[in-house]
Amino acid sequence: MIWLTWRQFRGSAVMTAAVLVVLGITLAVTGPGLASRYAAGIADCTPDDTCTGFFDRFFGEHQIPFLALTLVVLILPALAGLFWGAPLVTRELEAGTHLLVWNQSVTRARWLAVKLGLTGLVAMAAAGVCGLAVTRWSEPLDKSAVPEMAQMAPLVFGARGIAPMAYAAFALVLGVTVGVLVRRTLPAMALTLAAFAAIQLAMPLLVRPHLMPPVTSTFELGRSNVEGIVPQGRQGGAMQIFLSTSAVPGHPGAWVLSSDLVDPSGRVVGGDEASGPSSTIARSVPVSTTSGPCAPMRGLGADGCTAEINRLGYRQQATYQPLERFWPFQWIETGIYTLLTLGLTWLCFRRIRRGLS
Repeated sequence: MIWLTWRQFRGSAVMTAAVLVVLGITLAVTGPGLASRYAAGIADCTPDDTCTGFFDRFFGEHQIPFLALTLVVLILPALAGLFWGAPLVTRELEAGTHLLVWNQSVTRARWLAVKLGLTGLVAMAAAGVCGLAVTRWSEPLDKSAVPEMAQMAPLVFGARGIAPMAYAAFALVLGVTVGVLVRRTLPAMALTLAAFAAIQLAMPLLVRPHLMPPVTSTFELGRSNVEGIVPQGRQGGAMQIFLSTSAVPGHPGAWVLSSDLVDPSGRVVGGDEASGPSSTIARSVPVSTTSGPCAPMRGLGADGCTAEINRLGYRQQATYQPLERFWPFQWIETGIYTLLTLGLTWLCFRRIRRGLS
C-alpha cells in the first residue's frame, strides 16, 4: 500500500518539493541581507530616536514580498485540501477502481490509513517548512510592520509559526470527508474550498479573540495612538481627534480588538462622520481652539494640544491581545485544528467502512 500510494502521489509530491526548494533558496539568499539592513537601520535611528520613520520606510520598501509570502503560506493548506484531499477517494469512486482495490487482501481501513498518513505527512511537512521559513525570513519585517500587519493581526497570524501545519492537515482531511460524502470530484473540490475558507474566516473573527481573556486598559493620548488632531469647523470650541483602532501605547504588535475615546467620567465619546487616516475613528473633544495650547494648531498631532486633552481627562480605552500571547495562541489554535482533524478522520473511516460500496 505504501508503494502504491507513493506511485500515485509522487508527481504532486515532487513538484511541491521543487517549489519549496526554490522558495527556500530564495529566502536563504535574501534573508541575511534583509536582517543586516534592519540591524543597520536600528543602529542609526536609535541615538536620535527616529526609529518610527525608519520602520515606516523599511516596511514600505518590502511590503509587496512580505504580503506575497504571507499569501503563499495561507493558500498552501487550501491547495492541499483542494487537490490532494477532495480527489483522494472520489477519484477511485468515479473510475470504479474501488471495486478492485477494496476487494483485495488490504482492508478499507488500512487503505485509507496509508493514503491519509502519507499524503497528510507530506502536506503538513510542506506547510510547516514553508511557514517556518517565511516566519524566519519575515522576522525583521514583523518587528517593523504597521499595526495592521503585525504578527498577531488576523492576516499574518495564520502564516506564522506552527499553525500552517495544522491548517494543512485539517484541509486535507476536510477534503477527504467532503469527497466521501459527495462522491464526485468537482463538487467535492468546490465544497472543500468553500468550507475551508469559511472556517478560516470564522476562526479569527469569532474564536481566536476569546482563546484567552483579552486585556482592557486605558491609555493617555500620544503619537502612538493618535493619527491626527485638527480643529473642528472654523469657529473655536472643539478639536477633532483621529484615534487609532489598531495600536496602543507601550504594547507594539498587540492585536487591538476595540479602541475608543472616553471622557473624564469614563463614558465613550460619540463618533463623528468626518473622514481621516485609515484605521482611525474620529472623535470630537470640547477644547478651545481660539486660546490655550490648541490655538493655533501648527500641524497634526501637536504635542501641546494632545497634552491639554490628556490634562482634561480624555483617554483611549482599548481591548487587545498582547504580542506576548503569540505562541500560546499558536499552540491553542493548533490544538483546536488537531481535534477537528481527528474528528473528521474518524468520520471518514466510519463512512468508508459502512457507507461506501
